[in-house]
Amino acid sequence: MDVAKHILVVEDNAPTREAMRTLLEAEGYSVVCAANGREALAGLGRTEPPSVILLDLNMPGMDGWHFRREQQQDENLAGIPVVLLSSEHDLPRIAASLQTAGYFPKPVVLDRLLACVRSLTEGRPDAPCVG
Repeated sequence: MDVAKHILVVEDNAPTREAMRTLLEAEGYSVVCAANGREALAGLGRTEPPSVILLDLNMPGMDGWHFRREQQQDENLAGIPVVLLSSEHDLPRIAASLQTAGYFPKPVVLDRLLACVRSLTEGRPDAPCVG
């Protein structure tokens, strides 16, 4: 698997999660999905790390805030860029506090999200990762 094209989607809403998978796979990405932060962390321990994590914030079990703190404390996972996808108010402040690569308010503008993912996976900072 081309790690540069591997994406982890962490989203509790099944239709949204599957729509993201379908969209990203149509663009040539390998996609793994998790329904919450706990499931995502468990999966990250068993597979090659993805090149980008698309993270919802409000999820049962382990929310995005807790997931991000755990990810940042693991030296093998801390460097993976995270992009928040959330309907939270004040998303720019939240993204800054969590030190993420970007954020997109829901509903996500898909062409902007794809440009962001492309820039992160290709190591080119040419597309803003802000929705």
